[in-house]
Amino acid sequence: MNRGRSGLGAVNGDAVEEAKPTGKDGPLTGGPRALGLLGCALLLVMIAAQVASGLQPRPILLTSVVVLLLAASAVAFAGRAHTFPRALTAFAAAVVTGYAAEWIGIRTGLPFGAYHYTGVLRPQLGSVPVIVALAWGGMGLAAHATAAAIFPAATAYGRAARVAAGAAALTAWDLFLDPQMLRLGLWVWHDGGPYRGIPLSNFVGWLLVSALVMVLIDVIVADPAARSTGLRSVYAVMAFMETVGFAAVFDPPDRLVAVTGGACMGVFAVLAWWRGRRAGPA
Repeated sequence: MNRGRSGLGAVNGDAVEEAKPTGKDGPLTGGPRALGLLGCALLLVMIAAQVASGLQPRPILLTSVVVLLLAASAVAFAGRAHTFPRALTAFAAAVVTGYAAEWIGIRTGLPFGAYHYTGVLRPQLGSVPVIVALAWGGMGLAAHATAAAIFPAATAYGRAARVAAGAAALTAWDLFLDPQMLRLGLWVWHDGGPYRGIPLSNFVGWLLVSALVMVLIDVIVADPAARSTGLRSVYAVMAFMETVGFAAVFDPPDRLVAVTGGACMGVFAVLAWWRGRRAGPA
């Protein structure tokens, strides 16, 4: 959900990889290569939508479009790596978990802190914008794949490290997301906090919910350690565009958020690509 005009980073896509999906679901109609191509196309359109949102004065109009493209691209790339049924199931589990956390959160203040959504984002279900739940699903898949590239081991330690890294990677995205959504008037924190008006309890809550999302994805997908260049691209592109947006595009810019979010997301993006290159082509 970025209004950046830049960020046309290379999408080193799954579309050119020859790995086959794992598990017992069998081949899919169109094949994994077609899903990789679809994921690349959707990601490129998402980048264009983010650039367009930075070039016009009402970026909220494209916020939902960007999230829908992000989610669709993530599902396509995950389908290439894990088969489409498993990818869709993992995405749905993340969406439901994120929605449930938001539904509980606006009513009880747990686990994020006291907040509520405004009426800007529509449609809403139980006062929670549907698009917010879809964002949990799309970035949940991308964060899990990023963590899987860093910690691919199938051991108990590998799974625990993957879940912890994925939860931290997804929470790092919120260092960008929350300040931007506050700027756009999409939600309101009742008591404020030290990070651009956001309480620290929010990030504790994100870590907890994100860890649950990572556990569910790790259990559902056929091969949790399967490498997905496309999903890593989704995460890296979001990190780059959010950093550029806060550093130079938004009016006024916010370099504190750019540096903080860029450093935290950037660590995971760089480690994932470095580990992925050392492991060889997927």
